[in-house]
Amino acid sequence: MTQGDTIAAPATPPGYGGVGIIRVSGPLAADIARAVLGRLPRPRAAVLAGFLDPKGEPIDRGIALFFPAPASFTGEDVLELQGHGGPLVLDLVLRRTLQLGARLARPGEFSERAFLNGKLDLIQAEAVADLIESRTEMAVRLAGRTLHGELSYRVHALAEELTDLRALVEAALDFPDEEIDFLAAGALNARLDSLVERGERVHAAAFQGRLIREGLRLVIAGAPNAGKSSLLNALSGTDAAIVTEMPGTTRDLLRQDIEIDGMPLQIVDTAGLRHSCDPIELEGIRRARGEIEQADRVLWIYDAAADSHHSMLDPDLLPTGTPVTYIRNKIDLTQDASGRRETPAGIELCISARTGEGLDSLRRYLKEVAGYRDTGEGEFIARRRHLDALERSLRHIRSGSELASRGTSAPELLAEDLRQAQRALGEITGEVTSEDLLGRIFSSFCIGK
Repeated sequence: MTQGDTIAAPATPPGYGGVGIIRVSGPLAADIARAVLGRLPRPRAAVLAGFLDPKGEPIDRGIALFFPAPASFTGEDVLELQGHGGPLVLDLVLRRTLQLGARLARPGEFSERAFLNGKLDLIQAEAVADLIESRTEMAVRLAGRTLHGELSYRVHALAEELTDLRALVEAALDFPDEEIDFLAAGALNARLDSLVERGERVHAAAFQGRLIREGLRLVIAGAPNAGKSSLLNALSGTDAAIVTEMPGTTRDLLRQDIEIDGMPLQIVDTAGLRHSCDPIELEGIRRARGEIEQADRVLWIYDAAADSHHSMLDPDLLPTGTPVTYIRNKIDLTQDASGRRETPAGIELCISARTGEGLDSLRRYLKEVAGYRDTGEGEFIARRRHLDALERSLRHIRSGSELASRGTSAPELLAEDLRQAQRALGEITGEVTSEDLLGRIFSSFCIGK
């Protein structure tokens, strides 16, 4: 599948730089090359040429590359013009390509065309954006593995096994008088159990990949002057938040992105929760409550010297199911031992945000509750939608396995479970998708990618 129109866009970020690239893709790419360069470069050969305006005067001079279809990133004819990285120079070259019949590309449209033309599946197309947006070294490595097909291979392997099973089960439905050996011999149960096991391994690896891509969203909450801003500064290694002895210093939300052994974390410092008549402080408290509702985990911090229990935590404040970790801060004033302990309310970590005592224990705990492993071996980047589709697929496979293990004489139900499981896997790679999903995915990409 190729597109009928030709698109063009800068492939380098806006601003000043040594090199700026204009990328063109579509059926007019060769004609645009002849008009801008005065000739069509040999395929995949870098040539030095002038970039000409409509009067034949040079706009710039640089490297030109031509990739004829289908051996290009998009699967279409592609032209790259690599000139100097001044914004005005790039804009003049881009305007010249638009005058010659191209239109400005939408965000992610080059990658979208690569997907539509079968050069990438949807997982690999998303990995392009993930590679660009990676925040940690491990995320870069794992996005590269995904781009090279690691997750796609595993998903396709599961889908092929499901296809084989569906063929046999549906054959039994279509030809009930024929003898299908594996259905009678119990091999069906073994193959379904094997599928569940393999699916769970892929899901576990995808969960790790999602953690490495997105990390955890931790919200630090508690009463004023409990040490929330001090904890943010201690974990991030910066003085991002103002710390004073005066309660209520933090009025707005403060966000810091950090990593722990390759696992990214977004930490949000919030205003102290208390009754107040100050309209500015009340707005900060309202925002804090909104962040708590969106948190993957709440770190409820309290002053060990002033509050010996968790009386300041209102259970109605937390959404159902939001996990809470209690942080007993300022142990340097109470001489309490640092570390982790069980309490009737839940896990509590004793720390001093001022001295750093107990912070290593907190970091290890956060990795543990996230289920994060820092080896990175055999893993890949994954997204929430991949996890959701894998979970739905596993749910249907388990349902089919239960039907088979009970010996239920309803092969129609088993066939439907297998069909739904395969459909969910198809959503991951893009074999089963919708215009809305593609729009959401590719609109988040950079222009020119």
